Amino acid sequence: MKILLTLSFFFLSLILAPTARAVCPLCTIAVASGLGFSRWLGIDDSIMGVWIGGLIISSGFWMADWASKKSWQIRHGKLVASSLMFLLVIGPLYWSKIIGLSGNTLWGVDKILLGTFFGLLAFLLGVKLDQFLRKYHEGKVYIYYQKVFLPVLSLTLTSFILFLCDVPIGSTNC
Repeated sequence: MKILLTLSFFFLSLILAPTARAVCPLCTIAVASGLGFSRWLGIDDSIMGVWIGGLIISSGFWMADWASKKSWQIRHGKLVASSLMFLLVIGPLYWSKIIGLSGNTLWGVDKILLGTFFGLLAFLLGVKLDQFLRKYHEGKVYIYYQKVFLPVLSLTLTSFILFLCDVPIGSTNC
């Protein structure tokens, strides 16, 4: 039932979503409210953290591209923009006591922060895999929307792995 509600919410949000501005003050509020809604649905915080990490990197890359189109010369623009997005998202989650709850840990690390770290890595892996495949296919994609598909697939697989690994310490499942 929870999965059906989650999928329904996801597809409704796709259909009814207005044009998005990737970097806006409402992004952090949307992440926090999405996290609250996912908790209500019973989705683990580590899995939500994966998608928060993907959102942070994606928004950071978007911001860096926007700045370069404005002819702003920023050294390591993607790193700077992604770090800024990290602070804009994680900071308010920490100050509002969503991050740092006792007992909400996996392997001794806060589930949201752990998931966010794995989400950052997964998204970057998906982007690098797309670049690698294009390099060896003469700049062409193997499948339509490969640039979107691979990072989303990477985030999905990471979410599934964390779902399987969220077992009590001492278990041999992960």
